Amino acid sequence: MELNAKAELLRGLHQDLLILPNAWDAASAAAVVHAGASAVATTSAGIAWAQGRADGHKLSRAEMVEAVRRICAVVDVPVTADIENGYGDDPDDVAGTVEQIIDAGAVGVNLEDSRSPREPLHTPGEQAARIHSARQAAVRAGVPDLFINARTDVYFFQVGAVHDRNADVLARAAAYASAGADCLFVPGLLDPARLRELAGASPLPLNAMAVPGGPTVAQLAATGVRRVSVGAQLHLSAYASAHRAAVELLATGTFHAFTDASEVAPLVMRF
Repeated sequence: MELNAKAELLRGLHQDLLILPNAWDAASAAAVVHAGASAVATTSAGIAWAQGRADGHKLSRAEMVEAVRRICAVVDVPVTADIENGYGDDPDDVAGTVEQIIDAGAVGVNLEDSRSPREPLHTPGEQAARIHSARQAAVRAGVPDLFINARTDVYFFQVGAVHDRNADVLARAAAYASAGADCLFVPGLLDPARLRELAGASPLPLNAMAVPGGPTVAQLAATGVRRVSVGAQLHLSAYASAHRAAVELLATGTFHAFTDASEVAPLVMRF
């Protein structure tokens, strides 16, 4: 399928609730699609950990692009790539990243308004300029319908007083929408009342990041959220499964924790 057609397909999936189990490599992407996912989202944390690096802009642009390229090569569904902060503060940096990520086969991006936990967020105006640059780059690359999921870390990094955060997020939503964003990602916020308030007032549909012990997908959907992703949680679950299996093997020499391996082996062996 031509790339802009995939971008249009991804855009259409947001008309209803879109659930995205985030993948970190080709095999996990294949497993997610085999499970029934209609699109694949990447997790920058998972991709970094899989390459022996810390999360938080520790991979280079080239390393992230190649990881996304390997994922896009093995699935037919739309892929939306977590490009962290765009690998540079300047709008031109973001444009270069978007052009390369489209060349890798992705038709959507997550773009953060944060630099790092120790630095202030980009101002709404600064981030709007970066989003506008991303949109223009997509047009030049022949994918004008690239789906831009604008991530704001107001809640994730607990910026400002709690009672002021929704107002800050809504101001950013207005600026990001005008600049060409398609969706607003608000990780760190799972309070149903606050999500409901945002969903009712935001000019952009909301993406919430679900976590174990938090609201279920159905509960999040009831707030008006239109996209649910899980960040690195699926990746961490895979590590936990590996740890459990290794503990059993080393302690007892048995293989009960390996019982589902045969179900996913064909996905990996086909490469």
